[in-house]
Amino acid sequence: MKTIITRGTYAAAEAVRLADVDVVAAYPITPQTECVEKIAEFIANGELNAEYIKAESEHSAISAIIGSSATGARSFTATSSQGLALMHEILYIASGLRLPIVLVNVNRALSAPINIWCDHQDSISERDTGFIQLYVEDNQEILDTIIQAFKIAEDKDVLLPVMVNLDGFILSHTYEPVVLPDEEDVKEYLGVYEPPHYSLNPDKPVTVGPVGVPKYYMEIRKQLNDAINNSVKIIKKVNKEYKKLFGREYGDGLIECYNLDNADTVLVAMGSVCGTVKHVINNLKKEGKDVGLVKVRCYRPFPKKEIKKALKDAENIAVLDKNVCFGFDMGSLGLDINATIKDKKICNYIVGLGGRDIKIEHIKEIINHVEKSKENTTKWIGLNKY
Repeated sequence: MKTIITRGTYAAAEAVRLADVDVVAAYPITPQTECVEKIAEFIANGELNAEYIKAESEHSAISAIIGSSATGARSFTATSSQGLALMHEILYIASGLRLPIVLVNVNRALSAPINIWCDHQDSISERDTGFIQLYVEDNQEILDTIIQAFKIAEDKDVLLPVMVNLDGFILSHTYEPVVLPDEEDVKEYLGVYEPPHYSLNPDKPVTVGPVGVPKYYMEIRKQLNDAINNSVKIIKKVNKEYKKLFGREYGDGLIECYNLDNADTVLVAMGSVCGTVKHVINNLKKEGKDVGLVKVRCYRPFPKKEIKKALKDAENIAVLDKNVCFGFDMGSLGLDINATIKDKKICNYIVGLGGRDIKIEHIKEIINHVEKSKENTTKWIGLNKY
């Protein structure tokens, strides 16, 4: 075990190396490119024994690892923004075939206009593809979550692809201390991937992806829905096991609660903004004011039960969203929290779109607004006058 100073994309690549991945398919896109470049370097240097496929597009990259995963190979890809959007139709195939692929998405705003900076619109737009979605706060969590993602995806009670989302530039290009577990310990933790279901083998031909006629299609989709719901207990279990072996955990694996004990006002958020929120909370606590945070780490499956319990004593709930559900005037997390909790004041705040800074004064403005608000409302924070 050693500590390195590294950027988020490299932390992701280190996790892939430690996971002893068999196949990587890649296509470059800002700000993800450094991740697959670093993996290519590991393979070229003999630090990772894997097949590296230089795909012609993101659509091809995800298609390639569907094939490799179906043969029983531990498979990985990474993308951002328009690249993830180009994968869209194939993401449904990955989940529908119950393939334990791990995909890293370095969050970046969608066009138009062209924007290379961070918000969550890209991954939120894929929330219903059947992928488990995890969001991380810092570079250490990037590494730990990718390793955990393989363990979750390959569990026989799950067998679903996992999308690990990290904020572009805010994490991907920022250097932070990251503790690397010993390679042999990670290999022992993950074990050798042995698919318990079908595996493509020319000596034992099988049909994969046949026509789903009306007589069977609905039941197959119900099985997929059951599997992603069943993953809740596996995500919790994996998080707990990781703590035991490597000394780090992230709440219960689904959500992380921060300073909730005496807090009437609670913020709910995902991703790197949680670090800024914690900083504000710590400063307010020194001033004698308690504000809490519920960090949503697992967005799909949505942890309704855990969030209800965490927010049961909150009087003022402020939900921060780095995305917009156009036509509903709310963010996706705000919609989900409103659907989960019916009897409390919940205000939704649209923040940080297209890489707009989310400043300390913005978090304080949100706290002040939600405490004074008389009803549920949506407010855009940090807008310029136009």
